[in-house]
Amino acid sequence: MRLDTSPLPSGKRPPLGLALGGGVARGWAHIGAIRALIEAGIKPDIIAGTSIGAVVGAAYLAGNLDALEEWARSLNRRKVMGYMDVRWGGSGLMRGERLARVMRHYFKDMKIEDFDRKFAAVTCDLRTGYEVWLQNGALIPAIRASYALPGAFEPVKVDGRFMIDGALVNPVPVSTCRALGAHMVIAVSLNGDAFGPIGTSHEIHFDDEDDDVNFGDPLELASQSLNKLRPDRLLLKSMIGDVRPGKSPKMGSVMMGTLNIVMDRISRSRLAGDPPDVFIAPRIGHIGMMEFTRAEELIERGYRAMQHEIPLIKSVMDVLGNIPSGTVKPQ
Repeated sequence: MRLDTSPLPSGKRPPLGLALGGGVARGWAHIGAIRALIEAGIKPDIIAGTSIGAVVGAAYLAGNLDALEEWARSLNRRKVMGYMDVRWGGSGLMRGERLARVMRHYFKDMKIEDFDRKFAAVTCDLRTGYEVWLQNGALIPAIRASYALPGAFEPVKVDGRFMIDGALVNPVPVSTCRALGAHMVIAVSLNGDAFGPIGTSHEIHFDDEDDDVNFGDPLELASQSLNKLRPDRLLLKSMIGDVRPGKSPKMGSVMMGTLNIVMDRISRSRLAGDPPDVFIAPRIGHIGMMEFTRAEELIERGYRAMQHEIPLIKSVMDVLGNIPSGTVKPQ
């Protein structure tokens, strides 16, 4: 074996990877981070995304980042609840079909290989526990598999295997970017200040229109009362509601808190063994992992965090572009 020390061709920089981590609603920060890269004229060659990172990364490569941002900013409490299609007796609390319809509207029948750059959605094989990188085939099932949080969404069947959320095995997929050929990796972690709010910090109202109760009609009153006691509404209230100090956590908060702990511990371990060249960690720990309605603040914080590191990114790119490629060739 001999080391090829020939420099990269003139004007050609080493492949740049962007690792977008998982973090549920906090993932809107990825939109701002990518905006800062675009503004600086930095174009990643490889993108690997875990969970919400796969959603935002795919939207960027598909040319739908503007549409995703507009949709995220439009979300209010009622819309968020409207996307939660509760399923009884399934392998997850929600079918996920309403969210899938949104993705089909934007992604159509797109395949991963249609992108002009390398992309991988990180997921996990439920049976074996193996980390899986989905790099070809239909885009929407790959994205859904990457964010299929156990308990919340049903596992997604891809190539005969049932897949679950990739955050359980690789919350910030730096290793994926390197394996796909990135010489330099920018990682965006949504867990930099992990142990802030885990659910939602506000009370969610399920039926604003039910406030106008007709007290003069007992049958109408009974109907409205039953509507408020619908099993799916009670289940959602048990999952997501007011989170206050000293109060017992809701089921959704317990799930999100558990995911928070898992991502933090695994991220620390994996990033210690394979650190990125530039690490971006927006200060978003004060925002709950289920607060999808706070897109504006999350996008702004992601943008500012990435913008702050642009000089470092350009410096590292310049340095790596001037060193030998280090490719090993057989003698």
